[in-house]
Amino acid sequence: MRLATELRRLREAAGLSARQAAQLLGVSPAQITHIESGLAGVSEMRLRRLASHYACTDDVFIDALVAMATDRTRGWWEEYRGLLPTPFLDLAELDHHSSFRREVAILFVPGLLQTEDYARAVFSARVPELTNDELELRIRHRMTRSSLAEGPTSIPYEVVIHEAALRIQVGNRATSRAQLARLLELSDAAHITVRVIPLDLEGFAMASASMLYLGGPVARLDTVVRDAPHGSVFVDSEAQLGAYRTRFRKVEAVSLAPDRSRDFIHRLAKEL
Repeated sequence: MRLATELRRLREAAGLSARQAAQLLGVSPAQITHIESGLAGVSEMRLRRLASHYACTDDVFIDALVAMATDRTRGWWEEYRGLLPTPFLDLAELDHHSSFRREVAILFVPGLLQTEDYARAVFSARVPELTNDELELRIRHRMTRSSLAEGPTSIPYEVVIHEAALRIQVGNRATSRAQLARLLELSDAAHITVRVIPLDLEGFAMASASMLYLGGPVARLDTVVRDAPHGSVFVDSEAQLGAYRTRFRKVEAVSLAPDRSRDFIHRLAKEL
């Protein structure tokens, strides 16, 4: 779907209609429509011809699109197809292809850092309620994502967590204490950086700005994931990506340094 979106954007930037693009490629307009809707694939040769017709000279970007078009990976998330909503699979696939992660969490500990008991408490509070089977599927999916994020070949992961997310007791006191201990453990990993925003920080006006920023092979293929009442929202327009990069830098700038954040989390854990 992201490949389809980028090809449509390239065509529109070139000022060409789907019919004109079809004529340049020697195919029917319906085929261009299917490609741009994610209903049909596109070969490397045709993709490069389209990029040439669209006057795209960014070779690194084109190569990244070719890699997307020719990728035949069937990842672990495929076992959940038809069992979980599509955004769960999309998020796992984004994880797999990303070059880095940056996250801001305001009310909950990020999913990738959650313990199983914490995740169970979060999913159990969902409205409408999940069946036992649905609940177990979501927990198993989340725990698999988490385990992959901890591996020795994992990508860099920078996360900023508001104190509110650390203090809100999701589940019971024991669950919260174990979750804080888990955060301290994971913050020791070389590829994971945990920062905390304290409640008494003055002038912090972004207290509702939770986000997950996933880096693509090139900046134009980055993606932001936002949680919404109806499910995850995936943001990929260049203007919005630029705004979210700026937002993360500002949030990171006012957060505690990693070592002070560890001390902060340790103090909270002792209070429990």
